[in-house]
Amino acid sequence: MSKPLNVGMIGYGFMGRAHSNAYRRVNNFFDLKYHPVLKAACARSADQIKVFADQWGYESIETDWRKLIERKDIDVVDICVPNNLHSEIALACAAAGKMILCEKPLAMNGPEALKMVEAVEKAGVANMVWYNYRRVPAVSLAKQLIDEGRLGRIFHYRSQFLQDWTIKSDLPQGGNGLWRLDVEAAGSGVSGDLLAHCIDTALWLNGPITTLNAMTETFVKERMHNLTGKVEKVGIDDACIFMGRHANGSLCVFESTRYARGHKALYTLEINGENASIQWDLHDLHRLQYFDYRDDSIIRGWHSIHVSDGDQPYMSKWWVPGLQIGYEHSFVHQVADFIEGISNGKPAMPDFRDAYHTQLVLDAVLASAKKHEWLDVQQG
Repeated sequence: MSKPLNVGMIGYGFMGRAHSNAYRRVNNFFDLKYHPVLKAACARSADQIKVFADQWGYESIETDWRKLIERKDIDVVDICVPNNLHSEIALACAAAGKMILCEKPLAMNGPEALKMVEAVEKAGVANMVWYNYRRVPAVSLAKQLIDEGRLGRIFHYRSQFLQDWTIKSDLPQGGNGLWRLDVEAAGSGVSGDLLAHCIDTALWLNGPITTLNAMTETFVKERMHNLTGKVEKVGIDDACIFMGRHANGSLCVFESTRYARGHKALYTLEINGENASIQWDLHDLHRLQYFDYRDDSIIRGWHSIHVSDGDQPYMSKWWVPGLQIGYEHSFVHQVADFIEGISNGKPAMPDFRDAYHTQLVLDAVLASAKKHEWLDVQQG
């Protein structure tokens, strides 16, 4: 019989829904020692959080996150709010001995992230950051193939994350729903929002990035701010490109933008090794493209691996081979791994320290773009 794990959710937006769905579904498919209980949801608006809580089955609501953290019936807090609020809430959770699941990026910058890392490690509380793309089975399979040495020496890593939702110059910044365009709430633009995912996956698959050179662009320089009603300078990056080098000697190229007309969420990655190459595309997330030069010449070519077989990562928990799963299942896998980690005392990754390493790369990207020069990446 599994034990209850009482969850307190802070926030109710898109990610709040994705996480809540994962908590509700995980025990239907994974045999775990704990089962999440949606104990309380929290937001400043009582009316809005009540609607959210009723829809997802939370037992109660709070309008002050501090009161949520103080509650003795809360075991784990899910921080699902704008980036500038992550640190204060996480530090309070650590002080209260609460386990933490935090949205990405972990913090506004590296020094802030380090304080969060030190707090959770001192408190000894389980912690994880929602870099969910690691747990798309095709990406997990890529990790397995790399770790098995199938690609051999890695030469290149390239990745992009393209969207087009901010192209209109009359789109305002700030406030509910548009805080990602407000530098005070987000800290950065596409670098922290989109490239953070690409960087986390790259560090996981290919190891540390040691040096880089970046450029950013803000195409719309001023926007009306929803909170002040005034036209204000835009402080976030609309587009970012950087190249660099991994510690293993391979070269890397990353691109992210919200100004790629026709793309809503095009996240791709490709890795080229001495023996083989891998490609993955979020739009076809259950397939991994694989090329192995060691194949006989008459059959050598790109192979499309349909990642739905029970021998492949996570898939034994779902359907019969040939029936794929989707985006939302990556969150289910993350919750399952988090619970498994607290059950066996082997924390699941990425934890706060992992996310701190991603934050250091992001800091170097923004600093390089500002200085117009190559920079070494601080290694935490």
